[in-house]
Amino acid sequence: MQLIGKLEIKSKEKIIEFLSVESTGRIASIDSNGFPQIIPMNFVFINDVIYMHSHIRGEKLENIKRNSKVGFEVDRSLEFLPSYFFDPTDASLADTLYVSVVMKGTCVIVEDKEEKTLALNGLMKKYQPEGGYEPMKSEMEVLNEVAVIKVIPNTMRGKYKIGQNFKHDEKVKLAENIFKRNSKTMRDTLEIMGFSVSKNGIKLEKNVEW
Repeated sequence: MQLIGKLEIKSKEKIIEFLSVESTGRIASIDSNGFPQIIPMNFVFINDVIYMHSHIRGEKLENIKRNSKVGFEVDRSLEFLPSYFFDPTDASLADTLYVSVVMKGTCVIVEDKEEKTLALNGLMKKYQPEGGYEPMKSEMEVLNEVAVIKVIPNTMRGKYKIGQNFKHDEKVKLAENIFKRNSKTMRDTLEIMGFSVSKNGIKLEKNVEW
């Protein structure tokens, strides 16, 4: 199998799981001069679409009204892999472990108040799960003071690199190097890779494939 096939997330459930926990997505629209405009946004994935909230005026909304075709991207950088993990002198071998999801789709400004309520409550539930607020209702005046943008994906593809493209011994060696380097993300990265982590070392518990 070619490398690109091994890096593709084949499980839609894993893509949804990833989108549910990541906090920042980036929407790309086309401005009036034909240039892409990329903006980081809070978002929520509900019923197979992306929802975002926005001020009721702005360049982003004008772009969408003029051209509804957009891109949307979410990524997480897991771990930088120094070149010396693989060779003592060859800097070109430096790499990164990551997860990403990229969509191409159609973007609309939601007008229906029931759908706006669904989206805004979904955003609050995602970003403020502890509560402490009154859920939105479709008759609330505040709905008129915020715009809700919806991205309907035409295509949605995920990629991940967590060592699944390595042979068993290579993957274990990589994990040992990550453990020794002891970055801030070390434990999370190794657990995503399928390793258990203790003060004494690491152990491969399962081969993870998405």
